[in-house]
Amino acid sequence: MLKEERHNVILHEVNLHNKVLTTWLVDRLGVSEDTIRRDLNELAETGRIIKVHGGALSKSFHNSFSPSDVYAPTEKKIIAQKAARLIQNGMFVLTTGGTTILEMARALPPELHATFFTGSLPVAYEYSQHPNIDVILIGDRLLKSSKITVGGAAIEQIRQVKADLCFLGTNAIDLHAGLTDNDRDVVQIKKAMIESSTRVISLAISEKINTAQRLKVCNINSIDTIITELNPGNDLLQPYRAAGLDMI
Repeated sequence: MLKEERHNVILHEVNLHNKVLTTWLVDRLGVSEDTIRRDLNELAETGRIIKVHGGALSKSFHNSFSPSDVYAPTEKKIIAQKAARLIQNGMFVLTTGGTTILEMARALPPELHATFFTGSLPVAYEYSQHPNIDVILIGDRLLKSSKITVGGAAIEQIRQVKADLCFLGTNAIDLHAGLTDNDRDVVQIKKAMIESSTRVISLAISEKINTAQRLKVCNINSIDTIITELNPGNDLLQPYRAAGLDMI
């Protein structure tokens, strides 16, 4: 594979999954770790990704307040509008971070009265602009790369909540692999949110369907609902419907 082709694949994977690991790219592209490191350095030097220890971040994930950097913005807005319609007055809602969750925060109707819990600084900021919702910021160690709090204290705070809904920003989802991610600390936060919620909802653009990362969050049967930009009757979603998941 030529360098330009590798760069295009890397850019797509970084933007799709928000963060990619060097080791995952080595397996994906079948080249040496040194080659991937050089590719990441070149892409970072030209401002197309953000290089971090062990991999790279999407600029949209790191610069969450900059809509111009967001990958698949139209699809994420559709998902956000569908998700916002599920939230009713008086609900307790747990949410992760990510650009789709940000869009959901922006889509909340002004008359909604509910309580939102999140460890994402950008998401908490968006909630704070809403006139009638209470915002509980889950606190502990801050991952500067993604502006999300992680760690034991954050997990313990989540365990004290019994949420009506949990909205998960999704890195990858697959019928057999389940919900997966590539950050160990974020995985633990998501696990705690799932355990503390009555209904668990995965927000995923359709490109993330049938993909997998290295770290498992949960089996597919721990998810109640998947929201994509597609019509729920789309053939891509049929296996998930057959497995008993609610598709929106």
